[in-house]
Amino acid sequence: MFPMQKTSAGKQSQRKPKPELKWQTGAYERHAEYRFILPYQFLLLCRLMDVPPQQVLTDFMDNLSCGSWKRAGRDQAKEHLINYFIAHGYGQHHYTEADIREIFKEMDAVGLLFPHNGSGKMVDLYSNWRDKHQTYWFKKWFRKPRRKLLKKDVL
Repeated sequence: MFPMQKTSAGKQSQRKPKPELKWQTGAYERHAEYRFILPYQFLLLCRLMDVPPQQVLTDFMDNLSCGSWKRAGRDQAKEHLINYFIAHGYGQHHYTEADIREIFKEMDAVGLLFPHNGSGKMVDLYSNWRDKHQTYWFKKWFRKPRRKLLKKDVL
């Protein structure tokens, strides 16, 4: 109903980082900017609550991704978003509901490991490990036998 389109950034002085995996282009590009029309009721709600729409959308993504950023006090919201994701049927053509819940549980476990009181060196070590682990984790789930691969989905 409300089309979301990626905008071209035009000529920029900075180059986008090279994708970690071949498929991270187009609709799945990690460094992307979107321009879309906000549903009017959503905009009105955000204004009434004095919360910018970008904050709501960013919180939604942060909570659903189960990352280490701003975790405190968000477990209930995260659980509601996981239920929302499943209720919409996202991914159920590839995975069972139990699989999807396991995917979220594994994502959450990685976020929980962030060394909050660690030194800069420890945070760097964690970040490097996390990036490698996420690639392994993604490939494990992407190659799961029930998943139906499309020709364009080849890693």
